[in-house]
Parts: sequence; structure tokens; C-alpha cells
Amino acid sequence: MATVRELAELVGGEVCGDGERIVTAARPFAEAGDGDITFLDHTPSLPETSGATAIVAPPGVIIVGPTLIRVTDPFTAFVTIASHLHGRPQPGPLGIDPLADVNPTVVIGPAATIEAFAVVRAGAVIGARCRIHSGAIIGRDCRLGDDVTLHPHAVLYDRTIVGNRVTVHANGVIGADGFGYRLQDGKHAKVPQLGWVEVGDDVEIGACSTIHRGTFGPPRIGAGTKIDNLVMIAHNCQVGRHNILVSQMGMAGSSRTGDYVVIAGQVGVVDHVRIGDGCTIGGQAGVTKDVPPGQRMLGSPATPEREQKRILMSLAALPELRRDVARILRHLGLQDEAKDAA
Repeated sequence: MATVRELAELVGGEVCGDGERIVTAARPFAEAGDGDITFLDHTPSLPETSGATAIVAPPGVIIVGPTLIRVTDPFTAFVTIASHLHGRPQPGPLGIDPLADVNPTVVIGPAATIEAFAVVRAGAVIGARCRIHSGAIIGRDCRLGDDVTLHPHAVLYDRTIVGNRVTVHANGVIGADGFGYRLQDGKHAKVPQLGWVEVGDDVEIGACSTIHRGTFGPPRIGAGTKIDNLVMIAHNCQVGRHNILVSQMGMAGSSRTGDYVVIAGQVGVVDHVRIGDGCTIGGQAGVTKDVPPGQRMLGSPATPEREQKRILMSLAALPELRRDVARILRHLGLQDEAKDAA
């Protein structure tokens, strides 16, 4: 609970209206009512009124009813306010739970927490303020930086290296064997996967996502990259800095992305391709060849956005085009061909 004026001071905003009104909750615009604060980002269509007690809005916005907090970035300000009103307190360090299985050779930094039923194998190093949740497994000789969080049942295979401020959500798996086989004597013989995985600082890896170890060396996930749930990154891949990889996308072995790449949901990237810096790959695209820097790609096989849109427009016109062709063939007396074209 707080007054509108107190919340405005929290985000450095300007109060327009009664700053002493009481706010108890932060809610989306369509759900906000009396006692709630909500926000309006930059939008071409603004409502004339609202039942909310207060609205965080851009400068110049006028809405009847609520008190306004005017800021240049309403979304960021609203996140701060919502966290202030509803944020869950961070649990303090608990140390090592007696039910955790931690090898005596493990090096653990200050203020780290290892919860019950977590497993940490021999030779691992865990940095300061790390939190290892129940059921998480850290393999032999893994190295974790400071402020790493492993959620329940996350698994780091042997020799995985994780930077600072990394989060791995529940059931994420880093360092599983790559899917490599050779046909020998009529059988699929497994290629030994002898590498490991390196994850840079400030990376977040979603629930049930997997990153394979390299065949000989390490796949790397660049600093600042954010990986959604259910993402698959195969062996020997190299992911650049500050990528966004959206749910259900998959990258086959030995492919590489540059920095600031966005790959949308259900995209498939074949093996041994290069996606340049700043590229955006649209949902369900199939990347079958190298993509130069800065390209926006759509479709399967993925083609530049403008070209793909022309293809889609042409596809929409195909039924009418077939009818036109059939009429022309009938006019020419080619009845059988006209039936095939109809």
C-alpha cells in the first residue's frame, strides 16, 4: 500500500491529480479498478476514462478519473511500482541443507545456499551467493560464478562452466551428450562427446531447454543471451552475445549466431550455418544457409522478409490465377488441359 505521490517519487514521475490517493495493487489496464494502479505505454488509441485509481502514462496524456503519474518510460516505471507493491522478498542464505549431497572436495563461496536433495559432485566450484534449489545436480569439476541460480532439477553435466548472474530454470540441462553417430558395420556407432559447455555472464536458460556438450571443445553461450523454455542447442554450436532464442526453436550441430540475434518460436536452423549480427528470424522459419548480418528472414526455407511477403501475396492469388489459366485454355479449345488447371 502506498500513496500515488510516494509511487511517483519512487519512479521520478510527475503527479497530475490527487497525489494522496491510496494504491493497494498494480494490475493490467483492462483489469484495474478502484485502489489499483495501471499503465499506458505509447499507443495510438487512448481511452477517455478509467476506473483505476492511478495510471502511469507518457507526458501529455489526459484521462478522466484517475490520478496520473507521467514518466517518459511508463512500462519500466510500472514494473518498478509493481515490484514495490507485490515483490516477493528474496530468501536469505540458508547455507548447506543437511539433506544435500555435497562432495567434501567442493569449494563453496560465501552466502551460497544448497537446498535439500541437491547434488554437487567432486571438484565443483560454486561462487558467492549462488542458490542451488532442491533436486538440482552439478556434475564433476563444474565451475559456477557468483549469483548463479539453479532451479529445481536443473542439471549441469561434468565440466560445465557458468558465468556470473546466470539463471537456469527447472529441468534445464546443460552439457548432455551431442547427438552424434556414424554408420559402422551396419550399425549406428556413437561418436564420443568429449567436450563441455561454457555459459557467459547474465545468461538466462528457460525450463526444459537443453544445450549439448561439444564433441571435442566447448559450445559457448554469449553474455546476456536469453533462452526461452523448450529450446534445443546441439553440439558444437556457438551462440553470440545478447541473443533472444524463443521457445521451441532448435539449432543443429556446429551452427553459429552473431551478436544481438533474435530467433522466434519454432524456428529450425540446420547444421553448419552462420547467422550474422543483428539478424531476426521469424517464427517457424527454416534456416538452410548462411544469413548475412542485419537480415530479417521469414519462411521455410528462410528468405529475406520482403521477398517472403511477396511470395505469400502470390500464394493468396493462386486460386484466381488457376481459374484464369483454365478459362484461357478452354478459349483455346484445350478442354482436357483446362480441367487439369481448374
